[in-house]
Amino acid sequence: MIWLDSAATTFQKPPEVARACQEAMATMSTPGRGAYPEALRAAETALQCREELAELFGVSSPERVVFTLNATHALNLAIKSLVPPGGRVVISGYEHNAVTRPLTALGAEIRVADVPLFQEAACIKTYERLMTPDVHAVICNHVSNVFGFIQPVEAIGALCRKRGIPLIVDASQSAGTVPLDMEKLGAAFVAMPGHKGLYGPQGTGVLLCGEGTKTRTLLEGGTGSASLRQKMPEFLPDRLESGTHNMPGIAGLLEGVRYVRRRGVEDICASERRLAMQAAKGLGEIPGVRVFALSGLRDQTAVLSFLSEKMGPEALGDALGQRGIAVRAGLHCAPLAHRTAGTLATGTVRVSFSAFNTPEEVRRFLTALGDILG
Repeated sequence: MIWLDSAATTFQKPPEVARACQEAMATMSTPGRGAYPEALRAAETALQCREELAELFGVSSPERVVFTLNATHALNLAIKSLVPPGGRVVISGYEHNAVTRPLTALGAEIRVADVPLFQEAACIKTYERLMTPDVHAVICNHVSNVFGFIQPVEAIGALCRKRGIPLIVDASQSAGTVPLDMEKLGAAFVAMPGHKGLYGPQGTGVLLCGEGTKTRTLLEGGTGSASLRQKMPEFLPDRLESGTHNMPGIAGLLEGVRYVRRRGVEDICASERRLAMQAAKGLGEIPGVRVFALSGLRDQTAVLSFLSEKMGPEALGDALGQRGIAVRAGLHCAPLAHRTAGTLATGTVRVSFSAFNTPEEVRRFLTALGDILG
């Protein structure tokens, strides 16, 4: 299988990740639940994972690194900590359902900064216009999961700080592939999955919490701390981590983060972008194919969407799958992004790369696509 669906999950992982998961199942229990070796080993592994994540993303304290089930869980925690029922929120025109559905459930007034693809200046200007004093929070994904559009979160963060509005960043497509510094960004929360650019197992996610940011719980239960108290602890990470930890997942995530730090985010980003540029060039040479990309992938990561005049996205995705090439076709759980880009009626075919893809795999994908459409 040629895996070109890393925007969904990086199926290919460093071998250390699987080994760490297996070892954790044999040697670890739950952190904070005892003084025996298995509990202490779990506590040390969890702390090491928090420390590695804090170092990678510029978080001053590992206690502000909260483990979640996935990015959706992390985003729900962030949104429901800041946005009251019926609250007012400004979001980008490229947000995932993991943002828009919680806001809809809250009955929020959603103001959408829906600007054309790859127009950074227009994005900043639109956010600035919509950010009035009555806004409770601003939400922006760092990178569109459909089009790879790198949004100007640093400039948006500066606007938020100037106006005293908290910022939530969805780093689902950028964590591990685009440099991100929590302190410089000044965000209230940054949410991310463990199973994409951090190369951890599925069922892992992370919420980075800004200094002094108030949090609201989604779940209440045992934390291994302050057990006599019947309200959840006020301190992080315990306040947001009730119940038994996914220690095999956390152990695997630790090794995935270590891999990213060893290789370097910039090196991974450059490698993936070379592959995406190769793919974009080849796609542009196939008659009837429209690629959503700028020359040199300016303001874009290694996530590409395309359409063919000859075959719809779903049929094309199925045909590639039958040839052993994994892509994603449809709306990608982001109908708002497709509405903004004008592709809501059809969706797109998406290819996305990881540190483990090769130029030969890109050539084979382009050859297969050419045969299908020939």
